[in-house]
Amino acid sequence: MFYLAAAVSDFYIPPSEMPEHKIQSADGPLQITMRMVPKMLAPLVKDWAPEAFVISFKLETDPSLLIGKARQALETYRHQAVVANLLDSRRTVVTVVTRESEARLVLSEEESAQGLEIEDKIVGHLEARHRAFMAQ
Repeated sequence: MFYLAAAVSDFYIPPSEMPEHKIQSADGPLQITMRMVPKMLAPLVKDWAPEAFVISFKLETDPSLLIGKARQALETYRHQAVVANLLDSRRTVVTVVTRESEARLVLSEEESAQGLEIEDKIVGHLEARHRAFMAQ
């Protein structure tokens, strides 16, 4: 099982293009050009571990895009599951999207007060999915 935590960012500035010293505001407006972070999911699924159970993450800010983007990732990369969440509710609600289903996992206030975190529910759900995958 590969549980691929979300990227901090899809963009970066190469070290060779980073300024050596503080950027001076007297120089005027700042324009930044960033590069795309290389996507590692495709080679992992296709070349490195084609028989593995692979889970990725999809974080969005627009609820209308979330499930569609998760399904698009499943189609593009051909892996087993996407943990889809929204930035403003990421600690309490996620949807685990597979080709066959969508499972909404919600952390209640009571569970939170008991010290549970949404990750507890995610891991439990994915363990069950992994067991079913291995039984195939």
